Amino acid sequence: MQLYTIGFTQRPADDFFGALRRAGVKRLLDVRLNNTSQLAGFTKREHLPYFLRELCGADYVHEPLLAPSQDLFVFRRKQHGAWDEYERGYRRLLAEREVERRLNPELFSGPTVLLCTEPAAAECHRRLAAEYLQQQWGGLQITHL
Repeated sequence: MQLYTIGFTQRPADDFFGALRRAGVKRLLDVRLNNTSQLAGFTKREHLPYFLRELCGADYVHEPLLAPSQDLFVFRRKQHGAWDEYERGYRRLLAEREVERRLNPELFSGPTVLLCTEPAAAECHRRLAAEYLQQQWGGLQITHL
């Protein structure tokens, strides 16, 4: 199964949707804790399903099981907590939530992308979520767009 990840910050809409089209993405899983902010621009929850359908022929799914907890979000964003501590906490959260058991692998049956805010995957929970699912399920090919 092909699993992509993408962030929208510092990315114009034409580049964002173009990357999804070129990758052949058929489903976007929104793994953000907060997806209704004005700062989300063209990726606001109320607009994104329309853009995905019209521009990419893709579905939209909000998947809060893969979002960080509010405490982790505040630690990293508001308190500028260390990445390694955030990473340990987020991996622990995924295990506690048993996402590998609670998520249906069929969600990933076609080219799927995990969406978050960060422009690069290196220090973003979308990368950690993808790696966790790859470790638990196997058979995932991960590409960061």
